[in-house]
Amino acid sequence: MFNKFLRENKIAAYILTVIRLYVGYEFMLAGFEKISGGKFDVTGFLTGVAAHPVLSPTKAVEYPTYVSFLKHFAIPNAHLFNVLVPYGEFLVGVGLILGCLTTVAAFFGLVMNFSYVFAGVVSSNPLDILLGVIILAAGFNAGRIGLDRWVIPFVRKFAAKGNDTTHSVKHSA
Repeated sequence: MFNKFLRENKIAAYILTVIRLYVGYEFMLAGFEKISGGKFDVTGFLTGVAAHPVLSPTKAVEYPTYVSFLKHFAIPNAHLFNVLVPYGEFLVGVGLILGCLTTVAAFFGLVMNFSYVFAGVVSSNPLDILLGVIILAAGFNAGRIGLDRWVIPFVRKFAAKGNDTTHSVKHSA
């Protein structure tokens, strides 16, 4: 019942717009600060997280797959993450504010929020995760009052053309 409200109700679309604008502003601001603040370098953060991972109550590494990802992919490719993190945050924010590809923006925002949580950074991430899940669960309705009203039908039409299977196929008997 709540999911139906989120996905179909016009009042929910207005509530979702407020949530979208808040989360979008937070992401856009975080990304903009990193982009405009000089040279952003994630290497120290990644190295620190890999060296001091989140531990369980038994002192075992809580997220060994994440630590392995950091050691074997993220740290060796820190130059890539120096671009992905600030521009990713900025673009997620812009997408949410404009209501353009809203569910895609919310998904990638959640990926970034969970990455920070796996690193042991609490900050505003739990609230952002909660709001991001609500936006993601709402689907199209989250961007109805935004550019998704026009973008999503265009994307669906374009995708339908690519999946057109009405061409004739000869069958031999």
